[in-house]
Amino acid sequence: MRVPTMTLAAAGVALIAPATLPGAAAALPPEARPAAHGEGAGAAPAAIGRDVPAVARPERGATTPSRDRTATAPPRAAAGSAPDRAEGSVTAADLLARVGTCAEISSGRYRTDEDSPATVPVCGARGAVFWKADLDIDCDGQASAHCNALADPLYSPSTAYAQSDGLPLSAETLPYIVVPAASSRWNPAASGLRGGSVAAVVYQDRVQYAVVGDTGPSDLIGEASYATARGLGIPAGPSDGGVPSGVTYIVFQDSEADPIEDHQAAVATGERLARRFVTDN
Repeated sequence: MRVPTMTLAAAGVALIAPATLPGAAAALPPEARPAAHGEGAGAAPAAIGRDVPAVARPERGATTPSRDRTATAPPRAAAGSAPDRAEGSVTAADLLARVGTCAEISSGRYRTDEDSPATVPVCGARGAVFWKADLDIDCDGQASAHCNALADPLYSPSTAYAQSDGLPLSAETLPYIVVPAASSRWNPAASGLRGGSVAAVVYQDRVQYAVVGDTGPSDLIGEASYATARGLGIPAGPSDGGVPSGVTYIVFQDSEADPIEDHQAAVATGERLARRFVTDN
């Protein structure tokens, strides 16, 4: 089930944080709703940009239908049948071997859906934070063939972070992930995460590099764009896509794809930091 993501209020909020984990940082804006789903320190936010919400998203009504995932996960390839599929030289096996144990940095755990128990911690590692969850489909931002108000009953034309030209991101074409809003449970900014931070998303034998592109409510975790799901071989329909478990999100601290909409920049940065992550952990 996917529930809607939300944006952060732009006014007077500093979203860029120091590189230390966990360290003091500018708090992300407080959660907008109790239950609904979606390199280096910087300065105070500008009106529009990578580190500032593009447009404040209107609240979606309580009557908005929730989503139950009906798609089944693609079968896992038999061991040794094919090499891991990744956008670079670092394989899924390389990354997963470094996230077998969790040093919890969140003060509590997250739910993956609004009706599920809170079981997912955020974990710390050298140079990154990670979590293991489901993948719900975020289809917000620029309207496209598969992401629009007709295809997605929870569609919103805005994303928390904007392209360099001020337009919302495109969920259909840009691989991005959704992070929870800051709370007493965990503040992503304090861990060096912001709009445009680079992530390696791992599912079965696939690695998809992505950016932090949207924010969700403070108690839910496990959501990524239509393009991220497609890259991982996961059903990407906004109403019936996603998978209920088995997705690992590794977000590299104080990283940046510049501009945020340049996926090749995310791949180049992600590949470099993934190699360092494998070496250091």
